[in-house]
This record gives sequence, C-alpha cells and structure tokens, in this order.
Amino acid sequence: MSTEKILVTGGAGYIGSHACVELMQAGYDVIVIDNLSNSKPESLARVEKITSKSLVFVEADICDKQALSDIFSAHDIYAVMHFAGLKAVGESCLQPIKYYQNNVYGTLVLTEVMQAFAVNKIIFSSSATVYGEPDTVKYTEDLPVFGATNPYGKSKAMVEDILKDLAQADSLSNTENPWKIILLRYFNPIGAHISGLIGEDPNGIPNNLIPYVSQVAVGKLEQLSVFGGDYPTIDGTGVRDYIHVVDLVKGHLNALAALKNTSGCKAYNLGAGKGYSVLEIITAFTRITGKDINYKIVERRTGDIAEYYADPDLALRELNWQTEKSLDDMISDTWRWQSANPNGYE
Repeated sequence: MSTEKILVTGGAGYIGSHACVELMQAGYDVIVIDNLSNSKPESLARVEKITSKSLVFVEADICDKQALSDIFSAHDIYAVMHFAGLKAVGESCLQPIKYYQNNVYGTLVLTEVMQAFAVNKIIFSSSATVYGEPDTVKYTEDLPVFGATNPYGKSKAMVEDILKDLAQADSLSNTENPWKIILLRYFNPIGAHISGLIGEDPNGIPNNLIPYVSQVAVGKLEQLSVFGGDYPTIDGTGVRDYIHVVDLVKGHLNALAALKNTSGCKAYNLGAGKGYSVLEIITAFTRITGKDINYKIVERRTGDIAEYYADPDLALRELNWQTEKSLDDMISDTWRWQSANPNGYE
C-alpha cells in the first residue's frame, strides 16, 4: 500500500473518475484538477462513496499556470496521471484551435509547472488515433505516429512528441532528476464501475457507439445509425478494439508502478488484442439487456476503415497487464450504469 499523492488531471471525467477509484483503493492519495467542461462534480462524490475515502478537488483548467502552481505548492505530488483533454474527433475538425489550445498548450503548462517543482513522473493517457491509418489491422507501438487524420489525434501526437523531447533533453544534459514518462494508447473504452454509481455521461448526443446504443435502449435516443454495412469484415460492419474502462485504468496503475524502474519515455498499447463489429455489439447488447436496438445501416463515414485493433503484447510483457473483462462484462456494466442513471449525473 502506498500513500503517495497522485495528481489526476481531468479526474472528474469518464476515465479519470474510474482511475481515481482504482488509485484510492490501491492506497494512493488523489488530488483532482478538472474544469468540468465535460464532467460533473457528482462523479467525484460518487468516487468517494465507492471508496469510503476522500479526495482533494480543485476546479480549474490545466492551462491555468497559477492554479497548477498552487496545487504543487500545497501538496507533495509524487506523479501525475494526465487525462485532461478534449476528445471528440468531429468537433476537433470544426474547432481545431480549441483542441490545440486545450490539449497541447495545457500539457505544456502542466509539464512546465511539474519541472518547476521537480516532479518528474507522468502517465499520459494518449490515444491509438496517433497511428492514423496504417496499412495494417493490428497496431504495434513501433508504427509511426505522424499519421493522425484529425486535430484530436494530431493534438495527442503533438503531446507525445513534447514528452519524448523532454526525455531526450535529459539524455543530453545528464540531469540528476530525469523525466519518467509512459504514454498509453488505446481505442474505445466502454463499460462502467460494477457498482453502477459512475460511468460515461457525455454532453449532448454521444460520439461513441456504446453510450449511443445504451441511450437508444433506455429510450433517450430514437435510432442508431450504423455507418457502412459493406466492409470486408465478419458481417460488413466496422470492427474496433473495445476495452473495459476498469481494465484500462488498471493498465494506468500498472504503468504508474513501472515508473519507479523506468527512465525516459516509453509507449504502450492497452487493448483487447482483437476487435468486435458494430453488429456484434448490438446483438450482444440485445441478448444481455433484453432490449431491441432500433438501428439502420447508412453510408460509410469518410475516413473510416474496415478493421483495426491494438497489439497489447508489450504491455503484457513489461507492465504485466492484460484485459480481464469480456464483452458481456462491458455491456452488463454499461447497462447497469445507464439504466440506473438514464440522465447521467443529473
């Protein structure tokens, strides 16, 4: 058990709140910074209810250097788990400046303050979108990361480059306090905490498949559009890598433990190592919940490809991590959260 203090940026969000639960249950003290632009403070109240422990919450933006400095002054931070970031691909294409400002500049401010306070450990929750559209189905960490096809993915790749450069600068200067950085890349986190108390609560119409399906099932949305039914896949619909959010954040905790014995900057994929098609998801959802999902097949979306998933072998070898939860677990836990909280945290 550890009593080290971890700063969780974006800790009130979907993945961040689940990370707070796992960190607190593992004995870490948690400080959260979140501007609540895509999250609710209620999620943190429920984190405290699940864990029977308290955390420190600061409502501020990571672009606010003074607010960050105040946190580092008040707390002896051991490491940062960095989730704060805008993440809607479509919105990023319409508002690229907003994405670069928040995701890239925000990380620059964060690392500048970390450096000022000699805090050298960071886990960056990145994205498999940094790979763009490589000519392969199975994505490995040695693929180039300059192929992102939208500002969201590009902003993640830029942040990765910044962190790699920090580590590279250390190797040139022989510093006594080198950066210890792990980048974690993944596709589609789904599911919710088994308690049903915390889960994904997107603002407005969901961008991702599972919250959309569950909102159709609960009657909040009328119909699901399935983009493309003629791909060369098992049933013609796109195949993607889905990962249970609890498996995902456990991967972040394994990475945090690995930081003690690492130096420089290292990237890992977190994924199931296989994909599921859209229709497989819908069929499983209907089987598990007993709810028929109203859907229609529509035209393919520009830029979508037939199938891809992460190769997670390196994470198994070096972080001792692999997924434990099945597709049924992901859907059951999603439905427990959605049916108990049809309007999210409202």
